[in-house]
Amino acid sequence: MSSTKKVEDSKIISTELVLPHHTNQLGNLLGGQLMHWIDITAALSAAKINNGICVTASVDRIDFHHAIKLGDAVTLKASVNRVFNTSMEVGVKVFAQSFRKNTAVHSNTAYLTFVSVDEIGKPVKAIDVIPETEDEKRRFEEALERRKNRLNYRTGKI
Repeated sequence: MSSTKKVEDSKIISTELVLPHHTNQLGNLLGGQLMHWIDITAALSAAKINNGICVTASVDRIDFHHAIKLGDAVTLKASVNRVFNTSMEVGVKVFAQSFRKNTAVHSNTAYLTFVSVDEIGKPVKAIDVIPETEDEKRRFEEALERRKNRLNYRTGKI
């Protein structure tokens, strides 16, 4: 098994249709439903790069920039930004598209940390990623800063 892969190899795109049981009383997508879709898409990205099981360790703040409405198509694009040792940061961009109105908006961005584990749940070394494009290199560097902030928050330094 290779110890490195390209960021491109971790890309996952999923699309969901917002149905009535996904919405609140205003016809907007429930935040919890979107978080579920984000977590699943990110988990697939992490598992794809590692050829194995990856579990959610944390989810950074999720901001809701635009309401996603009943009938919209929600496209989630995930890729591994950076691998540390057993953990990795996965970024997910969320887009809402209304075919009826012919509109599309970038509604959310989320960062999640996953840990690569074996069959009994013990953390194992994750397969490293190599950023190639300028955007991938930028996200790779920014992931290190976000990790430092997460660790500082966890230890009470911020």
